[in-house]
Amino acid sequence: MSAATLTPNHSRDVQVVEIGKNTLILRSRTWDRLKFEVEYSRQRGTTANSYLIQADKKALIDPPGESFTEIYLQQLAQHLDFTTLDYIVLSHVNPNRSATLQVLLSQVPQATIICSRPAANALKTAFPELESRIQVVRSGDTLDLGQGHLLSFITVPTPRWADGLCTYDSATKILYTDKLFGAHICEDTLFDEDWKGLDAERRYYFECLHAPQAKQVEVALDKLSVLGARCYAPAHGPVVRYSLSRFTYDYRQWCQGQKSQELSVALLYASAYGNTAIMANAIAQGLIQNGVNVESINCELADSAEINRIVETCDGLIIGSPTLGGHAPTQIQTALGIVLSVAAKTKLAGVFGSYGWSGEAIDLIESKLKDANYQLGFETLRVRFSPTPEILQQCQEAGALFAQNLKKTKKLRSSRQVVTETHVDRTEQAVGRIIGSLCVVTTRDEETHKGVLTSWVSQATFNPPGIMIAIANEQNADLMHHPGDKFVLNILKEGRNVRRYFSRHSTLGDNPFANLDTKTALNGCLILNEALAYLECTVQNQLECGDRWLIYAVIDHGEVLENEGVTALEHRKSGSYY
Repeated sequence: MSAATLTPNHSRDVQVVEIGKNTLILRSRTWDRLKFEVEYSRQRGTTANSYLIQADKKALIDPPGESFTEIYLQQLAQHLDFTTLDYIVLSHVNPNRSATLQVLLSQVPQATIICSRPAANALKTAFPELESRIQVVRSGDTLDLGQGHLLSFITVPTPRWADGLCTYDSATKILYTDKLFGAHICEDTLFDEDWKGLDAERRYYFECLHAPQAKQVEVALDKLSVLGARCYAPAHGPVVRYSLSRFTYDYRQWCQGQKSQELSVALLYASAYGNTAIMANAIAQGLIQNGVNVESINCELADSAEINRIVETCDGLIIGSPTLGGHAPTQIQTALGIVLSVAAKTKLAGVFGSYGWSGEAIDLIESKLKDANYQLGFETLRVRFSPTPEILQQCQEAGALFAQNLKKTKKLRSSRQVVTETHVDRTEQAVGRIIGSLCVVTTRDEETHKGVLTSWVSQATFNPPGIMIAIANEQNADLMHHPGDKFVLNILKEGRNVRRYFSRHSTLGDNPFANLDTKTALNGCLILNEALAYLECTVQNQLECGDRWLIYAVIDHGEVLENEGVTALEHRKSGSYY
């Protein structure tokens, strides 16, 4: 085994060193900042590590990105007869790495690509001609290269790298960890002899790349712990030999530290071309630096149950989306629907996204959240095409601002909870125990239909049958407090999500009925076909009381739309707010 030390000349090069039996590392190096993404911002350069195992059969692990294509292939040719390469193992696939891969594959037509199922799907989409050359592996699969080099594969999917794959070589006990256990730093030193001096780089790398996906990283650590590796060979930075146990311990502690934060934010996103994901990472960094736990969820990979769980338990939520054909991706629309039906309106929200020509998806998400009375923790971020370094700085600042606003909101809420437990506010607490049927009141302003959510309704008379309803000015009171005014009271059914389309306040130009099945009542207002029952009403009397109009209306006609089911009810903790 040999070591190599080169004198930095501040130009890109490829360092080649033997790190185990029949095993070379090809370390593509740059002493300058390679990219403008947040994880590279310490500006100490980086390495893109590739590995070559030359046993009876030969396998190349992780060729670098296009920044190094030319110099990498030149150096590789000095150590490998391209006609003898059997396998190319890809720990993950991205457009940057695909550029090098395409050139390499043209020179090794006999080589088979080894990767996970998600990586294979991405490759087949980008390069349909490669389908016959791809071999998909799962956790537990092996590949025998001969001379004791039995490769074992372990899938390690995360929100950022759904196709993550680690590879373990039983002959050398080297675990090829891809994005795990790396650092963005460029030095002549190959191994981690001065591992304490790497602490800051390692921690920063973790916080940028893995803190938002700490839960999935813990699962990956459990999978890898049974292998008995003696060396970690990551995609970036020094090879880990001297601090393996300490570094593994640090990862677990950092994951636990993230999960133990008092406040948690769900960061939901989809990313068509990677730009929205880059923004998400920058926002996450701003949150993490301000002591907030981030659960990053790639909605293209997560199921509804997982999104539902995270949305219910988080303190704040941020949604990011690209715009595809004038719309948000289906996965984002599904996630937004879950948010509107599950997340308490007291949770702080945020919106961001990238687009090519229009950006309607971002506006749609923002308007839906605002109409549902969610407060936004930062001004919505809209980016056309790829984010610039200045935009990413704004994203970090937005994450920091969101964290500060979340802490203020939490503090106010905690203060309010303390106050409600005193004698002074026990009255409000008691008033909040009055429950009402959750209803949508529909009215008509000439040719425009309007609807607001309310639970302040009760039966007032038997003969004639009549109801009393309390309406605020911003709830279309002007259409309901004159004798003869007409409206329909739609009584909602428990377990349905109709309420997500309506706010407590009427919004100018809003059309909450666009996605609902409706019919027109005899009085001209709309009936919601998904309601449990409805009542057509005519206003008889009104009285202005405090901040509400008390409306007495007689019931002209009504019908139960579903004999099975119970009325949706609203429960409040305080009588001072909804």
